[in-house]
Amino acid sequence: MSDLDELYQSVILDHDRSPRNFRELTGEGCRSAEGYNPLCGDRVRVMVKVEDGRVADVSFQGIGCAISKASASMMTEAVRGLPVVEAVKLFETFHRDVTGADRTEELPRRLKVFRGVSAFPMRVKCATLAWHAMKQALAEGASPNGPANPDLSTGA
Repeated sequence: MSDLDELYQSVILDHDRSPRNFRELTGEGCRSAEGYNPLCGDRVRVMVKVEDGRVADVSFQGIGCAISKASASMMTEAVRGLPVVEAVKLFETFHRDVTGADRTEELPRRLKVFRGVSAFPMRVKCATLAWHAMKQALAEGASPNGPANPDLSTGA
């Protein structure tokens, strides 16, 4: 394993073991959406608070593999503070990058740790699950409090 691969693995494991922004987010301006991968059981709920067209706050709760949780954690850090249109654009760039479809747009360096999943199509869904939920929550017409959910607060 190369030094770069080891670094990427350690970043993913760090975010899996100590996910950032793993909490409930409620209140005015909050929207949420869920993602579920029936192939492996990963389930995530992403909550976003939008103020003045920007992602003022973002969090997640869920259960899943290390890649799923790490991606959700890193996504919350990457989109907080962005205008909604830029958060959606980052979703699109991330998705194209991890699927290996198009790497012409520059992905923020910290998110490049997920590039390796493109070699494992079953893991692409793990890496993009929270991103799809975030995009759905930001979509016009998203319900203010999202759908009814099972308990996702344990992260187990």
